[in-house]
Amino acid sequence: MDNKHNILLVDGMALLFRGFYATSFSGNYMVNSKGTPTNGIFGFLRYFLNAMETFTPSHVICCWDMGSKTFRNDLYPDYKGNRGEPPVELIPQFDLIKEVMEAFGVPNVGYAGYEADDCIGTLARSYSIDHNVTILTGDQDILQLVDTHISVAIMKKGQGNYAVYKGDNFFEEKGITPYQMIELKGLMGDTSDNYPGVKGIGEKTALKLLTEHGSIEAILKNIDKLSNGIRRKIEENLEMLHLSRQLAEIHCEVPIQCELESAIWKMDSQVVKEKFEELELRGFSKLISKVEQQVS
Repeated sequence: MDNKHNILLVDGMALLFRGFYATSFSGNYMVNSKGTPTNGIFGFLRYFLNAMETFTPSHVICCWDMGSKTFRNDLYPDYKGNRGEPPVELIPQFDLIKEVMEAFGVPNVGYAGYEADDCIGTLARSYSIDHNVTILTGDQDILQLVDTHISVAIMKKGQGNYAVYKGDNFFEEKGITPYQMIELKGLMGDTSDNYPGVKGIGEKTALKLLTEHGSIEAILKNIDKLSNGIRRKIEENLEMLHLSRQLAEIHCEVPIQCELESAIWKMDSQVVKEKFEELELRGFSKLISKVEQQVS
């Protein structure tokens, strides 16, 4: 008998931001009678409940950023410096969505000084020793965690569309290994996280270098064999190459733990309905019934 659990780790930040922007483009923040915007929560729940129906996990945990500053800002003060403050309508929804997750019986996990990605990586590595883990996100950075028992489901445009990357299909899809995703970011940087990598090296060149040499370390060992142009770019940006690689790597040793017992998916629909009524969230009863049928 297979005693492996199917654990779903939810990237709460990715779902909430995506849900917020997907529902607010027309300026509709779905404000309830208390004056609280709920559109981000609404969008989040549509993604979350669809994923529950799609992946039918036995256990669920939701991971969050805890404040905007992390150890990466200590390494590189401009890290994510291109991002402004979150929209004022989203701010009250950060705490409320955690309350909603609690109503579903889902633990909220985060640790000051680390990103949600780091918590996801730490838990995924730990659980995947004995179980199967699926990570739900919209963030390509998390693909570096794909492994034999760790799958990453990237949300695509529209409802219920996922690109699912597993250990056995990753190389075919991407042409590199999950671990090389970190090296790729080291070379080409990441404009959304605001670090440059090696100036003048884009994705195409970075992929070519990794395909030929395998790693940044091997590229540097064989630097004499590179074309003059690429060699010069790397030599001029050596410090930033190493720093960018460090920023790109998910830290899988955050001092957190979450007992699986507390993450068993066993929704109490009465508690959920009361929370939905309190926040005046409507239109979810069909989705909840579908998900509920899987639990019973």
